[in-house]
Amino acid sequence: MDAFAHVGGLLATDLAEVSSDPAVLDGRGWWAVAVTYEGKVTCARFERVRPAPHPEGPWRAPGPWHSSLDRSAYERGVTEIRAAIADGVVYQANLCRVLSAPVRDGITGLGRRLSDAHPAPYAMTLKLPGLEIACASPELYLARDGDVVTSGPIKGTGRTEADLLPKDHAENVMIVDLVRNDLGRVAVPGTVEVPSLCAVERHPGLVHLVSTVRARTNAGWPEILDATFPPGSVTGAPKSSALELIERLEPVARGPYCGAIGWVDADRRKAALAVGIRTFWIEDGHVRFGTGAGITWGSDPAREWLETELKAERLLEVADAGVD
Repeated sequence: MDAFAHVGGLLATDLAEVSSDPAVLDGRGWWAVAVTYEGKVTCARFERVRPAPHPEGPWRAPGPWHSSLDRSAYERGVTEIRAAIADGVVYQANLCRVLSAPVRDGITGLGRRLSDAHPAPYAMTLKLPGLEIACASPELYLARDGDVVTSGPIKGTGRTEADLLPKDHAENVMIVDLVRNDLGRVAVPGTVEVPSLCAVERHPGLVHLVSTVRARTNAGWPEILDATFPPGSVTGAPKSSALELIERLEPVARGPYCGAIGWVDADRRKAALAVGIRTFWIEDGHVRFGTGAGITWGSDPAREWLETELKAERLLEVADAGVD
């Protein structure tokens, strides 16, 4: 199939324009949006949007997976972040790794399998010239309804609620403070609120701690993205120091992973952009997938590595189940 986006039971086709300028999102039309963690913006306007099932496509199992950080390197990174916390550089930072494997097919078939096996509130498949993403994200980066913007940061992951530790609650509260500050930069004064803090959400095979932060804003999309991106839940606090630490510790670019993916209906002033977690993308003949964990002073390096394995396990099973 040619260029398309599938999200929330809607299929967008008839690609009309592609732009790297987020100001177009304040104009007209229905846009699919992808922003890499490094800040590369892709906005694709589609002329036709209608209810439809996810398109079908072939998907054969990829070759062996390679991780940008092996276990020993990842655990060393956790130790370095804890040292930075002890020195007062950061309070929390995310450490991520990117898995890659050679692949023979495009994203359509994998996106279909992912949507069937792991339905997610912010799932999306996007196929554009030079950009192919299949996302099963449970995490809301930004929703918009008129002048109201909402974020739903996730911090704390386990197989069951009993796995969630005091460290997970503390981490969630730290990121909520960061998101409040980010939204406060573009919010109408006095409108930032936290309707829900550390609620438990259940997803296939996992539970998460999720909070909700809301505000009113008169800002346009360029200003909103500039104030809030990258998402606080996948960077750390303070964000500027965490970004510097991440750049030093992670050997490859995150790309669409930990960025933003979703849609903007400029005509209705509505939008939903997910944090680009649980996300596959195809690049240079390889399918890639990112996984990571938030590191605090209470982190154990071995446990954090296992959290990255837990987050990846069920998603990689879907990719590896292709039919040769």
